[in-house]
Amino acid sequence: MAASLAALASLSSSLLFKRSLSLTPFRTLPRLTCSVSSSLEFNITFAPKPKPASSKPDPDSLADSGQQLFIPWIVRGDDGKLKLQSHPPARLLHEMAKADTKAKANKKKKDTAAKQRVPAAEPKHSKAARRFYNENFRESQRLSKVLAAAGVASRRSSEQLIFDGKVTVNGSVCNTPQTPVDPGRDIIYVNGRRLPKKLPPKVYLALNKPKGYICAAGENKSVLGLFDDYLKSWDKRNPGTPRPRLFTVGRLDVATTGLIVVTNDGDFAQSISHPSANLTKEYIAVIEGSVSKRNLIAISEGTVIDGVHCTPDSVELLPQQPEMSRSRLRIVVHEGRNHEVRELVKKAGLEIHSLKRVRIGGFRLPTNLGLGTHMELRQGDLSALGWKTKKVAATAGR
Repeated sequence: MAASLAALASLSSSLLFKRSLSLTPFRTLPRLTCSVSSSLEFNITFAPKPKPASSKPDPDSLADSGQQLFIPWIVRGDDGKLKLQSHPPARLLHEMAKADTKAKANKKKKDTAAKQRVPAAEPKHSKAARRFYNENFRESQRLSKVLAAAGVASRRSSEQLIFDGKVTVNGSVCNTPQTPVDPGRDIIYVNGRRLPKKLPPKVYLALNKPKGYICAAGENKSVLGLFDDYLKSWDKRNPGTPRPRLFTVGRLDVATTGLIVVTNDGDFAQSISHPSANLTKEYIAVIEGSVSKRNLIAISEGTVIDGVHCTPDSVELLPQQPEMSRSRLRIVVHEGRNHEVRELVKKAGLEIHSLKRVRIGGFRLPTNLGLGTHMELRQGDLSALGWKTKKVAATAGR
């Protein structure tokens, strides 16, 4: 205690008797006085406490008088002695600036890390969880789409059944094809027959179409008749599951053979058959007679079909085969208009003996797939066809 009083006395003496230091007079609050001798005293003044808003202004206060409040800093100088100054120590200012710079650097680092953070993969759910979601939270579908998926009829024919008042939903006749329904919850009748609650799974098939078959449903010698055995054995392979209503994706004329896709998924069919898909289709055309360079140029220049000028992506004369005397052309198109390849060849002055489609998009007809037989398409095959939005479940009969 005696040492502290002596230091304060020394500082007070240097401040009070040094002529070069002038102190601005300021208002003082309760004074702490340490009496070292009869002639020395050291004063410490604190900032005034804020007054309540309701109190009246004090005419003697420093704020009202325009005088600046003086807050002293007592620091130890380079000579080891205490001194009084009006600004914070340099060391304190340096530490504050360093801390502020470090905080800004950390914030910038966190922001950069947040931007570069890779989103976590979508968690995989168990079969029980997916089943519970499908039974309780799955979204409703349009009535016409549900009827088509259940195999009642095509989308357009299903809409006509609804317009004719032959469809009831939960006991009431429904005349709007866009009505949202859930076959798992709603009771749907078509022509007096109850629609099954469980819809058939999606089926994707590739068929090597033989000559003489048409692609329309319900006609004589329809390509869909080639799947009769497949559908007859459906119940044995998939007990309790409704049969799918199959249809072709696009068409091949009656005289053309080769690759055609058959499915019961309307979204898939619309996706790969729409012009925006821009899928190329490759054909092998067997030509009667010889093919000259002039014929190839004429085919590559294109022709007008249904008022639209169509040009092929490529035309190639294939090498002659020993067992085949006729010439063969490889023609690749992307528009897929009605009889497009036949019209291109006809415009060039040539006659087609036979025409076969061997590729759609990135999927090529397997060489071991015989005429009139089919195969189930896997996920890689569908991706080659441009279908990337859904994964194929374990298809029936596999």
